[in-house]
Amino acid sequence: MGSVGSWEETVRKAEKLVEEAMKDNDASHDAAHVWRVRDLALSLAREEQGLSLLSSNSNTMQIVELAALLHDIGDYKYLRDPSEEKIVENFLDEEGIEESSKMKILKIIKGMGFKDELAGSANNDLPPEFGVVQDADRLDAIGAIGIARCFTFGGSRNRVLHDPNIQPQSDLSKEKYMKNDEQTTVNHFHEKLLKLKALMKTKAGRKRAERRHKYMEEFLAEFYEEWDGRA
Repeated sequence: MGSVGSWEETVRKAEKLVEEAMKDNDASHDAAHVWRVRDLALSLAREEQGLSLLSSNSNTMQIVELAALLHDIGDYKYLRDPSEEKIVENFLDEEGIEESSKMKILKIIKGMGFKDELAGSANNDLPPEFGVVQDADRLDAIGAIGIARCFTFGGSRNRVLHDPNIQPQSDLSKEKYMKNDEQTTVNHFHEKLLKLKALMKTKAGRKRAERRHKYMEEFLAEFYEEWDGRA
């Protein structure tokens, strides 16, 4: 994608773009989330059989890193202006990212969302780098970090912690998910987070998801006992 020096400069600029674009987000979707996803994605790419062969190709790792860094810019949950949807594409053009790599990065970012899988519109024509970037993002949504992020986001939207009279929605559509403001924070575990382990795309991602998933199950068991005064 470029020489070592120019690549390091592109990454530095991408990091600055992330910090600027996400500075007003709550801590569930801030720059620290992006740094964790970047680190996880690069780690998964080195582990994943198939991609591990490609990981010696710097272009593959650069696609993974840029897609991970830029994946949450223009997120519909925080969109303040429609023009923000073009920020990533404009950045890639300004940095002179070659067309084939640019299209891979944009495809990865566009295909990341849980809402698109709910709609059954997941695109099978996705580059091999897609799985590790999406899995990295989903790993950061589960486990101890995922629990912290879930309650942070719920608090930012003034959601109720838990209400035993409000059941999780089992028939959650893309439209309901995107406008799911009447739900409780705890129900989000059942509607999304506990489903992510089964949706991991890579072997490396599934392996890491096991531990994080188990931790969430243990947390919820304790939460319900304490809520009911049984613990």
